[in-house]
Amino acid sequence: MNKSVQPGVLIISHGSPDPEWAKLVDGTVSELVELLPDGISVEAVFLDNQEGRLIQDGINRLEAQGITEIIVIPLFVSSGSTHIDEITYALGVKSTPEKETDMERLRISARVFLGVPVHDDPLIAELVWDKVKGLSKHPEREALVLVGHGSRHDGFKQRWEEGIAALSARIGEISGLAAADYALLNPDSLRSQVSRYTGEMGDGVIVAPLFLSAGYFTKRVIPERLKGLRYRYSGEPLLPHPLVARWMYGQILNIMRSVNN
Repeated sequence: MNKSVQPGVLIISHGSPDPEWAKLVDGTVSELVELLPDGISVEAVFLDNQEGRLIQDGINRLEAQGITEIIVIPLFVSSGSTHIDEITYALGVKSTPEKETDMERLRISARVFLGVPVHDDPLIAELVWDKVKGLSKHPEREALVLVGHGSRHDGFKQRWEEGIAALSARIGEISGLAAADYALLNPDSLRSQVSRYTGEMGDGVIVAPLFLSAGYFTKRVIPERLKGLRYRYSGEPLLPHPLVARWMYGQILNIMRSVNN
């Protein structure tokens, strides 16, 4: 990255028909802009559901400003998401996708520097614990089960498991909990995991969703699958929280430093 050039930043997230979803992302991006050096243009774009704010729209707006180098931050919780594979392919970072996709190559002239999703970032471990620690009474006698969407596709499933296992371990280290583990909705291991820990901890089981925003999975799927079990659950997703902006900020600075050195 040329030191005389200010890069543009493209934040990509999934999107939703719910307008509150985009507002949460926009609020976090506003926090990010406050942290970044002056003069860096930031575009928040979505895979779907947001007319005029799709990935190509954001690229077009950045390139129209003369920006020739774009740092892309995928605002997703797992490197096991098939969307990460699609985005990487569409941006031209890799020649073929691992899984068949309808997503076409994007028109882009700028050089792309691609960041990574949450995976097991320490700041996000701190964030998850901050969201649920109010539910904890005696952490030394409690267990946390971190719940993610997951994937059935070979390769993607393993990356989901690797990331969420490492993230739950980080939460265990900072929280003082007796145990910190994970469960996935797909393939479904949620009820069996929570049942196992209620057998060991009684009512000392905290369930935390690893989802960017509240919605169908956090409000309906998780509670329905745990019907009849004893557990504590706030249903709070990652957003809103200032540590999400700090996580993105750290990535952007690291990419800028690594390319400039």
